[in-house]
Amino acid sequence: MIEKTLLASGLNKIAGCDEAGRGPCAGPLVIAAVILKFPLAKPLEEIRDSKVLTEIKREELFDHIIELAQDYSIIEISNEEIDAQGLHHSNLEGMRRAINTLSLTPEYVLTDGYSIPGLDMPSLSVWKGDQVAVSVGAASILAKVYRDRIMIELDKKYPGYGFAGHKGYITKTHTDAIKELGVLPIHRKSFSNIAEIINSKA
Repeated sequence: MIEKTLLASGLNKIAGCDEAGRGPCAGPLVIAAVILKFPLAKPLEEIRDSKVLTEIKREELFDHIIELAQDYSIIEISNEEIDAQGLHHSNLEGMRRAINTLSLTPEYVLTDGYSIPGLDMPSLSVWKGDQVAVSVGAASILAKVYRDRIMIELDKKYPGYGFAGHKGYITKTHTDAIKELGVLPIHRKSFSNIAEIINSKA
């Protein structure tokens, strides 16, 4: 756990930051930042990369993280902003927003894979950070569960697309639904698969 070294140096407000929803062609990008309390309470000892946890376990840990963290922040980047600013720019901007909207000011920030320019505190981008930094893993869970809940609600609003299942990712089921039912306001028009469908109907 990377945090051990930082804790040993006297830091105790260590923020982890991660996102969910870079790959999907529909729905928002969600970024979470979280400052955990150390030593970890027992319910948080199972935190790891959200992608290797079951949906039930993610939901359980989401509630534990919210309850036991020193502070947390979750923000959404709309598909319109992604189309206007680009995915990578939107991701970095979202991470800055998530960190800057924390009530506590972090003493150090850990991120998964991408360094974040423009922060007022030291930070470190960690390769596979959600697997080796518990703070990043916690942020990964918050972002993933929050976004999945959004997509389940969008499935009710837009029946027939299967959002509750594929969560907006580019699956055959999703692609077939778009071709049959049309492109929605929540689709990312800048993504090549959506642009191709739009252009084919022009």
